[in-house]
Amino acid sequence: MLKIDEFYFLNDEMNKNQFKWFVLLMLSLIWGSSFILMKKALLGLSPIQVGALRILITAFFLLIIGFKSLKKIKKEQWKYVFFSALLGTLFPSFLYAFAIDKIDSSIASILNSLTPFNTLIVGTLVFGFIFQKKQLIGILIGLVGTLILIMKGASLNPNQNYWFALLPIISSIGYAFNVNIIKKYLQDLDAIAITTGNFILIIIPAFLVLFFTDFFSAFELNETTEPALLYILILAIVGTGFAKIMFNKLIQISSPVFSASVTYLIPIVAVMWGILDGEKLSVIQLVAGVIILFGVYMVNKNK
Repeated sequence: MLKIDEFYFLNDEMNKNQFKWFVLLMLSLIWGSSFILMKKALLGLSPIQVGALRILITAFFLLIIGFKSLKKIKKEQWKYVFFSALLGTLFPSFLYAFAIDKIDSSIASILNSLTPFNTLIVGTLVFGFIFQKKQLIGILIGLVGTLILIMKGASLNPNQNYWFALLPIISSIGYAFNVNIIKKYLQDLDAIAITTGNFILIIIPAFLVLFFTDFFSAFELNETTEPALLYILILAIVGTGFAKIMFNKLIQISSPVFSASVTYLIPIVAVMWGILDGEKLSVIQLVAGVIILFGVYMVNKNK
């Protein structure tokens, strides 16, 4: 099995362009599977517990493998690591848990594809990256696909609250800020240091959330919660800790929009898992997903 340190230095042995595509494909498989893991964990845990436990377990895992890397973070960089932690990890961890508790995991994964749009918009308006007018076409196409997806989903699944579809969209904006913050302010910082620093800063908020929701006093291990904890463990270590290191490295060796383009492939993996788990998607929803991905492709193609 590939170890963290072995993976991290693969780029020394591999062409940089090949390496970034390798990381992109690995992330699509890992994060594409994260949605079904959250869905399964929610069978035995509440959304607030899923979000907080995911953060805590990941934080302890990263402390084991990356504690020494924290000394690489300079004093003036900590504020950017903090903003990255809030926008790229803390808030999305809870928002996605609440979303998948109310809507299909495959739908949440498709909405996650809006990340490259928001990365481009945030990068242009806030961080001063170059923006081409042609890319507006791709953004508009993607938004049309999003509206079709949400409206059709609401009519197809009247028992689901599609207002919660807004949560993945909000998360994608947080991801967009995170990508641009790392690219502009933390470009030369070790990827493991960034990831470990992120989680060190949000351990206490996650712990307080569990404490004030009576998790430590009311939680019981049983046939429902035991598998839920196993899913969270896999999600935290592989889908969050390991994947975050990979993603932060990808941001550093590529462009912000290319990094966010992992969301091209995530829905393919997530939708396959969703269908295997009994989720239903109409032809119109699949077409809407293709429209979104085509819009994202156009945004990235014209960069």
